[in-house]
Amino acid sequence: MTILAEYDEAWAGQYAALAAELQEAFGDAVTELEHIGSTAVPCLVAKPVIDIAARAVSLEVASGKDPQLADLGFHHEPAGPPGRRTYTRVVDGILTSNLHVFPDEVWDGLNQRILRDHLRATPEAVRRYSELKRRLATEGLSGFDYTAAKTTLIQELTDDARQLRGLPSVPVWET
Repeated sequence: MTILAEYDEAWAGQYAALAAELQEAFGDAVTELEHIGSTAVPCLVAKPVIDIAARAVSLEVASGKDPQLADLGFHHEPAGPPGRRTYTRVVDGILTSNLHVFPDEVWDGLNQRILRDHLRATPEAVRRYSELKRRLATEGLSGFDYTAAKTTLIQELTDDARQLRGLPSVPVWET
């Protein structure tokens, strides 16, 4: 079952606190941190999980910071999507944060950042996406089924955002 929450302004503060801890842990292995995902978009219904993107000088250098990240409760998920390092933070048995570490060379074209910015600027897209998420949660979809059922709309919105930037369409999910 997918648990959704209405947008909470506290999510921005939670991200900021995590980002400060993460920047200290990463040191110069990471040059930027950004709040991504649904909790980064005002007015968008979301699972209450803070998603963070990190721009690493390289994935190899970033992986050397795994002990420091573990001290903050972030544990590497080796089965995560290709082309990045993925970490999760679970507190009292509840997933609270996902950390996605990307190599520098893909940062500017990241779908996650592009979609976030598009949603922040497009209230109609937020309405459509929230409506879909609520319907899927009501239908009892969760996990991969919930994610897969959102793919068509996410691809459409991401394609719109990429086109506005003069970028070609690329798949929203890595294989």
